[in-house]
Amino acid sequence: MRKSTRALLAAALVLGVAAGPALSPAFATAVPSSSTRAADSALEKAIAGLPRADATAALVRVGGTEGSWQGSSGVHDLESGAPANPAARFRAGSVTKVFTAATVLQLAAEGRIDLDRTARSYLPELIPGRYATVTVRQLLNHTHGIPAPDFPGETVEEWYAHRFDVHTPEGMVRSATAKPREFRPGTRQHYLNIGYTVAGLIVERVTGDSYEHQVERRILRPLGLRDTYSPGKAAGITGPYNHGYQTMLLDDGTTGLRDVSVWRATDGWAAGDIISTTADLERFTRELFAGRVVRGPLLEEMFTLPKVPDAKTGAPAAYAAGLSMKRLGGREVWGKTGGRWGYNTAIASTRDGARTLVYSVNSTDAKGQDMNRTALNVMVATYGLPD
Repeated sequence: MRKSTRALLAAALVLGVAAGPALSPAFATAVPSSSTRAADSALEKAIAGLPRADATAALVRVGGTEGSWQGSSGVHDLESGAPANPAARFRAGSVTKVFTAATVLQLAAEGRIDLDRTARSYLPELIPGRYATVTVRQLLNHTHGIPAPDFPGETVEEWYAHRFDVHTPEGMVRSATAKPREFRPGTRQHYLNIGYTVAGLIVERVTGDSYEHQVERRILRPLGLRDTYSPGKAAGITGPYNHGYQTMLLDDGTTGLRDVSVWRATDGWAAGDIISTTADLERFTRELFAGRVVRGPLLEEMFTLPKVPDAKTGAPAAYAAGLSMKRLGGREVWGKTGGRWGYNTAIASTRDGARTLVYSVNSTDAKGQDMNRTALNVMVATYGLPD
């Protein structure tokens, strides 16, 4: 973890947590202990006072055997100022990767995918020889060495102008694999979307079905996740949602907030397009960690970090198949964050399910270099500071 991020985490609870009228908490602990009451108070403060410069709304659910808490803050949209809808749908971004990894691991348990088999053996017409040794496991834990594909634009304003572009998974894979590999597969870790794009295509190849339908059939329907779906080429969010905003240069030359709720997510696909709610993601997290989504020994793939360094920092690898790990408050916390324009999302849990967290923060800097301040407040309030 970078020193700047660690310092920001340490300061998170004292930054901008004055109570505001838009806060709407709900408690569900039977007999709260003093430590639980303190955590609840910290969570209230973490999302109080919205909207503000870094976020316009926040939805939070904490659960597990240590007690539960729910709260929302901020506004549905800046124009009306109506309170944020706690049941709203939102773009979950890279939390999608957990659904994709779980789908691949289910297929591996059925013997239809071999994690040690190469991606090229499944997609020979798409994966070129320079990536012939990349395995399915390496796709899932980001040790494949495939670079990111090219997309038009270099600034948020240019990306916004291309928000309705349609990107196909095959086109993204061709763009990425036309480049030299970043490193020899299996020797380093570089977190990118492209491995999950390839994994989604492998799901389609071995099942003869769409990736989206496989996720629905295997995860969404069995768990009753009725408010979770893949949007495909649709640019809007179906059903109720709280508007997302992004700070950028406006048409009049000033810098301000632009509503970015309507934005195609085809560049994310199996790596980052899912739309969900905090209630659905809380149920998914609980069932996943309890071993009821990926069953048996293959679940350990989601909690096994590869013993390689990060390609950029040289730090130990932090990503397994779908999930990542940080030590917070003296214990391991596993989960996944996600960011789409206007929205930051996370799911997290201790391995034993004692304390789970799901949040959606309508961030005005959702793809910023550092973690959004409100999201940091929530994470620290739930689990504590990094070790």
